[in-house]
Amino acid sequence: TGNTAASAAAYAARAGLRCVITHAAGAIAAGKIAQALMVGAELLEVRGSFSEAHAHARRLAEEDGFVNVNSINPDRIEGQKTAAFEVCDALGRAPDFHVLPVGNAGNITAYWKGYREYGRGLPKMCGFQAAGAAPIVRGHVVEHPETVATAIRIGNPASWQSAVAARDESGGLIDMVSDAEILEGHRLVAASEGVFVEPACGAAIAGVVRLAKRNYFPPGSVVVATLTGHGLKDPDTAITNAPAPLSCEATTDAVLKRIEV
Repeated sequence: TGNTAASAAAYAARAGLRCVITHAAGAIAAGKIAQALMVGAELLEVRGSFSEAHAHARRLAEEDGFVNVNSINPDRIEGQKTAAFEVCDALGRAPDFHVLPVGNAGNITAYWKGYREYGRGLPKMCGFQAAGAAPIVRGHVVEHPETVATAIRIGNPASWQSAVAARDESGGLIDMVSDAEILEGHRLVAASEGVFVEPACGAAIAGVVRLAKRNYFPPGSVVVATLTGHGLKDPDTAITNAPAPLSCEATTDAVLKRIEV
């Protein structure tokens, strides 16, 4: 969906390696495509779903000498799990709850692995999928996933089983939120914290809000929400869903009148 692609492309450029990215045509936010293209990656648009594009990446790795760096790669999970170490170091212990967006399910898998290995406590893992792309919640593959949050627009997650294991072993949950809730969470964290994130992060914030309204978190709980990408990776969604800019004539009076001063 673009985040792994942009990262892989950057590291490949630094190491002098060829990077080939297969992705579903029209399914990646422009900011992520720009990152990959600028550092010299070869992008192959597959006329199909994320899962179909991923299947081609796996075949390239199995038959043609490439290395697949998606979340099925154990090295990827080993690196990603260290984010849980950093959370524990920042807090002095593991949080009571850790809330994440769930798309391909690598994050929830890796964080849970990190917490189990670091020995600073175990949180309940709470994952949230978009309602239009919620195969784990619905219990079946979603052939045509749809959501404004392109980073989690995945109908058949590569780390499905390990995400379910993280949920069950931690005593947590995996649920879904609507696009309206995602966009509200997207706006909320920007307006209240000054942090501009990509829409998928809104799923985590929406999840926190929903669980808080249900009194899921006991008083005094430490809750961590992972925000997975910067807003400039998907500026089009932000612009589309933001109020239109004001306009006026180029005079002081017109400016003051327009902003009601």
